Amino acid sequence: MILHITSREDWNKALNAGQYCPESLRTEGYIHCSKPSQVVEVANFLFKGQTGLVLLVIDPAKLNSRVKWECSQGSALYPHLYGPLNLTAVKAVLDFPP
Repeated sequence: MILHITSREDWNKALNAGQYCPESLRTEGYIHCSKPSQVVEVANFLFKGQTGLVLLVIDPAKLNSRVKWECSQGSALYPHLYGPLNLTAVKAVLDFPP
């Protein structure tokens, strides 16, 4: 499984749209994801103190878009999703408080 942090508001928009396409997909060309062992570090770096967050648990085998593991910070490899996230690949949506 790979994980993605987003706001409950953005996730609700995705449910209405039928797929998840965050701003990073337009501006950077991919959706930032992480391994379970990386998610707390990512949360503390990008979302510290924010409320209303959810954690998307994604099954890579169910994705319609390609996942590529790339260096992001230093030499750590992070999964990047190159395309929209199809909702059928999301296995769970967990509240993710600070």
